[in-house]
Amino acid sequence: MEALFIGQAYIDVTFVTDHLPTGDEKTVAQDYAISFGGNAVSAAFCCAKLGIAPDLLATVADDWLGRMFIDMAARYGISVHHRKVRESSLSFIMPKGGKRAIVRCRDDDFLHPFPPLNLRGCRALHLDGHQPDAALHYAKTCREAGILTSLDGGGLRTNTHELLGFIDVAVVAERLCEQMSLSPSEMLDYLKSRGVRVGGVTMGERGMFWYDETGEARHMPSLAIPGEMVIDTNGAGDIFHGAYVYAHLANPEGSWADHFAFARGASTHAIQHLGNEASLPTRVDVERAMQEFAERAA
Repeated sequence: MEALFIGQAYIDVTFVTDHLPTGDEKTVAQDYAISFGGNAVSAAFCCAKLGIAPDLLATVADDWLGRMFIDMAARYGISVHHRKVRESSLSFIMPKGGKRAIVRCRDDDFLHPFPPLNLRGCRALHLDGHQPDAALHYAKTCREAGILTSLDGGGLRTNTHELLGFIDVAVVAERLCEQMSLSPSEMLDYLKSRGVRVGGVTMGERGMFWYDETGEARHMPSLAIPGEMVIDTNGAGDIFHGAYVYAHLANPEGSWADHFAFARGASTHAIQHLGNEASLPTRVDVERAMQEFAERAA
């Protein structure tokens, strides 16, 4: 096991339309994509596409959508450890104008406890806060074993405060700042207070505010991609997380400035494509994005 990702698995249905029907209306979408979904799940697929296939502890149901998900993971060499639920979870996503509307249908009523896993050889753990009992257990276990722990703080969850006490790298969304009534700089201070040694707040096209082991706050601008090239922003943050975990695994002596710059290139590639699978970058895709687009002016 090179790395372990833990999260809630979805099947994503992403569609492009100018009008969402109501009542007895019907419409035909201009385009659509069906793929895997979920924060840590999409990050795991990104890490695998870049060249390091992690293990994945995810919710899996014994239905045709669950079997579809297992087949998807197998194609990327991802070993899935099942957390059984009755029904597969679905997301319906409508991207438009650089934003995205989402309807989620989720089953997180776990039928069994999380499985005990052999972490021999594991070098990184990435969590999104789903499966809170498993997330906390493996965060504690990996911290004690000296394994890097990473958190996608996309939103406030019941165990966020406790979980952060065992996290080395936490990159959170602006939404978490809003939920906790904190400014980005106050969020960085909060992460430091929880012992997070590398922390960041992603701000979309305004880039990311972050600090590394020195504690010095800094700003990483986004890449200036033309608006007409932006197709689907959903999942770009997940790809950002998967890419920096990959960058750390591929070059553990590298700086976090370099890891995050690589992840920025990965997410810039991602937003040019519809659906999570089409958004996954190769290393060549990331390098091309980093060369093609300059940093956005402040």
